[in-house]
Amino acid sequence: MKAYAVRVGVYEPPKQTLLTSLPEKFSALAHLTAGIIGGAASSLIRVPTEVVKQRMQTGQFASAPNVVRLIIAKEGFKGLYAGYGSFLLRDLPFDAIQFCMYEQLRIGYKIARKIGLEICGWRIFPNCYFSAFPSFLEDNPLARRELNDLETAMIGAFAGAITGAITTPLDVIKTRVMVQGSTKQYKGICDCVGSIMREEGSRIFFKGTALRVLCIGIGGSIFFGVLERTKQMMAKRRPIDMKKSSFLEQDSKL
Repeated sequence: MKAYAVRVGVYEPPKQTLLTSLPEKFSALAHLTAGIIGGAASSLIRVPTEVVKQRMQTGQFASAPNVVRLIIAKEGFKGLYAGYGSFLLRDLPFDAIQFCMYEQLRIGYKIARKIGLEICGWRIFPNCYFSAFPSFLEDNPLARRELNDLETAMIGAFAGAITGAITTPLDVIKTRVMVQGSTKQYKGICDCVGSIMREEGSRIFFKGTALRVLCIGIGGSIFFGVLERTKQMMAKRRPIDMKKSSFLEQDSKL
């Protein structure tokens, strides 16, 4: 949870800065860049957690504290960051693509909704479209409202599923490098890819794609749904907090 909080907390400020400084047509670049920055910051927490989880899944350890103690004893503190390069190889593209796809799908959905309303307005006012439609669009709550929870969850699920499918080969490489531990079966990412290609074939890079797409799709719907709801709640509370701070400043002056 801490890693997700760091990722979102670091993602939002660069996104807002880039969106205000770049032209609107480069919004995708702003989302990609902010996603990379957020992913890089959260990797400092996520990598040790992922290493411990992967080692426990091998069945060699009874508890997470035992994993941490043995890793530090045999490999040093840097053992907790085993496969850091392969982790970044998977998660930086994953975070960048997922956030960018989600944001762009939100924008595209709103545009499609507006076009749908325009078509609806043309059918309602075929003879006086240009004069009557602006008031029709302004009076229609669909034209002004934000996405509801279901729409956000659907877009988040779609963005997560597509991103999960695209990054499955990177996830396979990351897992192999992290699990090897002190045996050093692979000399690096390139050696890992070459060994897999020679010994198991290219199809192994897409092993577990269906399950990964399902899990990340569900996770994306929950993650972005909670994220947007939290942002809305904070936006509602912010004016109240600002009023409270202004009152406190006046009291301190008195």
